Order: sequence, then structure tokens, then C-alpha cells
Amino acid sequence: MQIVEEIFNGDELTRLDAFIPQFTELSRSRAAELIETGNVTVNGSKASKKLKLHNGDKVKVVIPRPQEYTAIPENIPLDIVYEDDFLLVVNKPKGMVVHPAAGNYDGTLVNALMYHCGASLSGINGVMRPGIVHRIDKNTSGLLMVAKNDYSHNSLALQIKEHSFTREYAAVVYGNLKNDEGTINAPIGRHPVKRKQMAVVSSGGRDAVTHYKVVERLNGFTYTNLRLETGRTHQIRVHMAYIGHPVAGDDVYGPKRVITELCGQCLHAQKIGFVHPDSKQYMEFTSSLPNYFVNFLNRSRI
Repeated sequence: MQIVEEIFNGDELTRLDAFIPQFTELSRSRAAELIETGNVTVNGSKASKKLKLHNGDKVKVVIPRPQEYTAIPENIPLDIVYEDDFLLVVNKPKGMVVHPAAGNYDGTLVNALMYHCGASLSGINGVMRPGIVHRIDKNTSGLLMVAKNDYSHNSLALQIKEHSFTREYAAVVYGNLKNDEGTINAPIGRHPVKRKQMAVVSSGGRDAVTHYKVVERLNGFTYTNLRLETGRTHQIRVHMAYIGHPVAGDDVYGPKRVITELCGQCLHAQKIGFVHPDSKQYMEFTSSLPNYFVNFLNRSRI
């Protein structure tokens, strides 16, 4: 259970359910649920979600602990690029969720890994994310490394923290990038209003650096290689939108028009490299562009 308190100081027409997402990571709908279940008080008393706040009102939010859930093994085919006793590298398809969460408790990469590896997965991230050292979004395809024990997990996680882990992505972005290459150095944090989204922020964010290089200029789009120096949530999608070139098909950070053939962003984790936890040798893996990506490139060349 988590308790969060905040003193309101703002527009006195602000509703209670609209204020809560401003100082928590809750969505407005989740805030409304907590209000209705009596988990929110204003000046010590329960209130309606429609309550208009006044300056000085003390808002207290009690966030219940999520219900425990244990992922179960599922016989789902995996595209395994490399595997040994310490780790494996998998090529995740677009549309697959990495680990179970609300609304996606089965059919995930973790469910498939548990079937394939049995008990041989690190436990550092708990029962919902066994073996998961890093992740990519549901509608991003490409390479992920998975730790088979806690020793490997700690070694790989440290490389990510120290920015010595290679991560390169292929993307098609909207528009024509002005420069052939460049660096985006802009901190990323939770969006101040849309709490399920990330954004470049002026304060309270974490350092985020993305290097980009033009591969090919297309009809209305640019095929781009991107190298991550840091690994923030939605980093590439947020950074490219920030400079006015969101990833094609991104329905969260890009234009609302749908590119039906993409079913999400045209973004592929193409290369990863790291020092093996046991051999201490540098290893690097590359994934070919998937069909959805190649087809969109060909269409955009016309």
C-alpha cells in the first residue's frame, strides 16, 4: 500500500479526479476508481470525484497494493538468436507484450520463456518479470536479452546502468530530417497531464540521449538508425516526436492518422551488444528487418 498526500494550489475550478494525476502516476480513470472506493480524502473526509478543489485543500490518496499474480508457462514459439547457461537473446515479434500486466496476463514473452527455460530464469524482478533485464514496447519488434540467473542479471543490468550496453534501432520517422545525423539530449519524465505517457520535461526528468543517423530519405518519411546512450521508457518515440519527426505509425506520440499496415510504430531493435557475464567477452547480435518494416520501406520509396 502506498499513501500520497498533496496540498492543492491552483485553478479553483479543478476537479478532484483531474488533480490526482498531476501529483501521482495514476490515470484519471484510475483516480476516479480510487475516489469511488473511498481511498481518497480531502481535508480528512471522503469526497466525490466531481468535487471542485480550493487552495489549501489537503488531498490524501491511498493506493492499494496490486493483486499478486504468478505468470504461468505457455508453449509459445520463440525466435532464439543465442542461448547458453547464463542468458539468451530472443527476437520479439511486433504485437507481443514482454511481461504480464493488467490486461495482458497471458501470451507474453515471459509466459513463453517460462515454458522454454523452466526454473532457469533470474528472479530479481519478481514473479511477473523473471529473467527480464530490459524491455521493448508491445508494438516494437526486435532483440532482447534475458538473464538465466541472478549473477547474469546483475552483470547485464550494471552494463545498462553504466551505458556500456549497445542498443541500436531501425526506424521510419515522419518527414525529412534536416541533418544527416545528430544527437538529441533532452531529459524524459512522466507527462505532467497524460500520466500514462512520457515527455521531454524541463524539471524532474532523467537524462536521456539518443543519437540518430539518416539511412535513406523516402517519400514523406526518413529511414533512420538510432543508437541509445540511455534507456528511458519510450525514449526513441518521445525524442523523435520532440524534434518534430515522430516514428511512423506511433498512435501515442505521433499524428492520429492510422497507418493500418503497421499496427503500431515502425521501430525495430536491430542490434544489441554486451560483455558476457561469464566469459567477459563482448558479444553483439543483429536482427534482420521484419517483413512489416521492409514492406513499409518499399511502399514509401514509390
